[in-house]
Amino acid sequence: MRPALNPFVLSLKESATLAINIKARKLRQRGETIYHYGFGQSPFPVPEPLVQALRDHAASKDYLPTRGLPELCEAVAKYYREEFGYSFEESHVVVGPGSKELIFETIYLMEGPLMIPAPSWVSYGPQAALRGKQILPIITKRENSYRLTPEELDRACHSLGQQQKTLIMNNPGNPTGAVYRDDELRELAEICRAYQVVVISDEIYAKIDFTDNGHSSLVDHYPEGTIVTGGISKSFAAGGYRLGVMLIPDTLEIIMHSLKAVVSETFSAVSAPIQFAALEGYANYDGVREFVETTNRIHRAASRYLHKRFIAMGLNCPLPEGAFYLFPDFGNYREKLRARGALTGRKMCEMLLDQAKVAVLPASDFYLPSTNLGVRVASVDYDGGKVLANWSDGIVDSEEAMRETFPNLAEGCDSLERFLEKL
Repeated sequence: MRPALNPFVLSLKESATLAINIKARKLRQRGETIYHYGFGQSPFPVPEPLVQALRDHAASKDYLPTRGLPELCEAVAKYYREEFGYSFEESHVVVGPGSKELIFETIYLMEGPLMIPAPSWVSYGPQAALRGKQILPIITKRENSYRLTPEELDRACHSLGQQQKTLIMNNPGNPTGAVYRDDELRELAEICRAYQVVVISDEIYAKIDFTDNGHSSLVDHYPEGTIVTGGISKSFAAGGYRLGVMLIPDTLEIIMHSLKAVVSETFSAVSAPIQFAALEGYANYDGVREFVETTNRIHRAASRYLHKRFIAMGLNCPLPEGAFYLFPDFGNYREKLRARGALTGRKMCEMLLDQAKVAVLPASDFYLPSTNLGVRVASVDYDGGKVLANWSDGIVDSEEAMRETFPNLAEGCDSLERFLEKL
């Protein structure tokens, strides 16, 4: 029997990030040494206050309101007001099983094309494709650290004519570690307002910021048209808990109204014990603040270490300013790679995994051309619990200490260096 399927689904493949994680884990289970730079999951243990709250509410079995536990919605709004200065209230918050699901359902609701700065997270495009939407990648430049410019956004908006447009932005960015400055966002907001663009500002990494400038957002300059998403997977290290949040302004109330209806007919409500665990993190943020700030410094150290090693190898790589990713490219080795039969980034990544035992994802998974030799590197292949327990900021001053703290990162770079020397 071969049932007919939605044609938009037939072209869909497994998420590249999840696929590389499964592949790398299988190779490790077979006893192979693999330097796993392919999957972006916080390596740290979930903060104990959240774990204890989950224990305390394990027996909570009632369906919660569709939009989320009211106390949690209030705590989320308060968190974003106090930590980032946003003007959201409890009524603006929706809780979902990960911000990924909330983004998908919002994209599904919206008419018109989706604009995606490239490179960007792998799932935005496939989510839009499931709706049959036009997807317009906006190619950004390495010399701008892959940050979208007003001119690039203006050209994209102009090319799409008068139809409604949605822009999705990830800040800090996956896969590049880019962080937008406030003046850059102010200029982008001016373009968004001129074209009446609806913006989804994916801020899941908002607390993993190495700039010391304070987090800035498009919602600061374009509040009437910006939806903000976040969650507990990155800064709270609770990816497997699958809880995300979305904040929708009153000016986009029609989206909130429709989203609540869709939620009621799909996942109904997020698991009650998980919502109570998240409540502990958001309502009592001071209780986890030290954890968040310390892990941010660790992410910074790991990212800066990899950046230093990549530059020494002759790779092109913007300095990451947030999240836990880097986006080096092997353009300086293009002719040598071509001579070895690697014309595309995907073929190069296959060689890196097979010969250097380094797992990375090609630029083509992030909306760039197949011949682009950029790769996404996740800087989290280490024992987060052990590193957190023994962390001292002085570690970054010693190459020996960095190698001891991040052995897989260091040895993966050694292996990559040997691979490049043999080309």
